[in-house]
Amino acid sequence: MKKYFSIGEAAKAVHTTTETLRHYDRIGLVKPGKKDEWTNYRYYTEQDIVRLNTVRALQLMDLPLQEIKKVLEYDDLEKIIEFLAQAEKKADEKIAALQYSKSKIQLAKADYERKLQGQQKFQGTFLKDYPERVILLSDTLERPTLDNLWNYLSHFYNKVTPALKDRFSFEDLAGIYSEAGLTRLFAVCIHYVDIDGLKRLPKGTYLCAYCTEENRDQTLQELLRTARTKYDAEPAFSVQLIVVSGILQWNYEVQVYIDR
Repeated sequence: MKKYFSIGEAAKAVHTTTETLRHYDRIGLVKPGKKDEWTNYRYYTEQDIVRLNTVRALQLMDLPLQEIKKVLEYDDLEKIIEFLAQAEKKADEKIAALQYSKSKIQLAKADYERKLQGQQKFQGTFLKDYPERVILLSDTLERPTLDNLWNYLSHFYNKVTPALKDRFSFEDLAGIYSEAGLTRLFAVCIHYVDIDGLKRLPKGTYLCAYCTEENRDQTLQELLRTARTKYDAEPAFSVQLIVVSGILQWNYEVQVYIDR
């Protein structure tokens, strides 16, 4: 005896709504196996459920309903099998693309978690030892914006002459360098040759603090005051590393050199 499912049961089985199934019926895409002539209630067979699942899967491949209807109306079973085989291949490609995207999202999430842990670890001022760093100053950029952070390192590669581009590479970092009234964005060099705009940040101990854009100037002044009073240092420059704190947000790690 053939088993029938109510429209609600069929909708639940294929993870959609009863109104979607009514729409499929109206356009002739998937008609129920039986309709009650008195109540007009729709009832679906197991074969109807298979067809509904096929339609839903093909919709996830961004195929319009009219194209799906055309394919499922083929008389030639080989054509249907061939079409479904191609759809299966596209589904595999889509799954692979989603898995790749998921892996990138997981890496980004882990990076943000590390940054959050670092921020939580250091409250107030703290000391941090850095090796010598070589930075390349921008000729024009003075402060970070959404536009110049979006493709940040391209600005510095464009600053280098074409003949020297292969001899430069940069860390995935952005920051602000300030000295004697000069303020410029910078990139940290991994590989480089001597050109105009290079600065060497000395190896040693830096007094640091985290801050936001709103209290950046105040934090810098407090660091300079602490460097003078507590460490008897007169920092000649400051470094403000940009710490990404959200998709469209950033904070800073302000650093002043105290030469301990």
